[in-house]
Amino acid sequence: MEPEPVADEDVAAFRRFNRCFTRRIGVLDDRYLGQNRPLGEARLLFEIGDGVPLRELRTRLGLDAGYLSRMARALETQGMVRVGVPPHDTRLRTVEPTPAGRVEVEEQNRRADALAAGLLRSLTPDQRAELTGALATAQRLLRLAGITVRVVDGASADARACLDAYAADIDERFPEGFDNSDLVGPHEVSGAAGAFLVAYEEGRPVGCGALRRLAPGVGELRHVWVHADARRLGLARRLLAGLEDEARARGLDVVRLDTHRTLTEAQAMYRACGYTEIPAYVDHVYAHHWFEKRLTRSAAGPDPDLVPAPHPDPVPDRDVGA
Repeated sequence: MEPEPVADEDVAAFRRFNRCFTRRIGVLDDRYLGQNRPLGEARLLFEIGDGVPLRELRTRLGLDAGYLSRMARALETQGMVRVGVPPHDTRLRTVEPTPAGRVEVEEQNRRADALAAGLLRSLTPDQRAELTGALATAQRLLRLAGITVRVVDGASADARACLDAYAADIDERFPEGFDNSDLVGPHEVSGAAGAFLVAYEEGRPVGCGALRRLAPGVGELRHVWVHADARRLGLARRLLAGLEDEARARGLDVVRLDTHRTLTEAQAMYRACGYTEIPAYVDHVYAHHWFEKRLTRSAAGPDPDLVPAPHPDPVPDRDVGA
């Protein structure tokens, strides 16, 4: 469905906070935290940690490859890092800190902690609790805003990797275990037969959901799953809404699903999202509860945020669902 337009006052409030926060933590100074380097280099040195491929850094930080290479070279020239090629994969370039780089990161952390403590010191304990709670909410919502959901081919590497992770998760939770033969096949969730959604955070698959045609006008949702690192963000509900949009786009009027009795959090989510419990519609070894939702048609069509993947193989909340 078409997302609601963002109000001007919301945009203004967001930008106001950005200006206030960046000024408070000294982002505008070319000597961040009083050290002899700007924020960009300081952040890159921090993110390198004990060593990392440059490709991973580029994805994690959303940086242009040329800009990242220039910053890495600058840090290498200053003796802060070493850039090299690992013997096991000559296609990769990795970067790791030197002893001097490790010392600078330790000092950076000390100064950053002192800055944060200085800002918080003037607040009462209740005010600190209010602020840290608000920051946790802001971080959760900003993470969710940065996650994209794509329709991918059911046979793609990302789709199958998500299903494997889903199966491993479910196998731990079901007392009887889980048989991977119960997973949907690529032909069931691709093209006219259905859809497979993958959620990506910084290029990494962190969730999935599948839709397949069950009967004329009726679809079935399967394998709604969110990676443990991305739970409690609201991502499962976004995946669920995306699957419903795909069902509408295929002319389906009803979607159904079943779920295991142990997945109480999934059952609560489905009820909260307008699903009603119904009698069993299929004999499924892992099913103890069955749900259905009648879909309203939207003139706007499917959510434009759900765009096909550029290639079929690109790279709740304890939400393990249908």
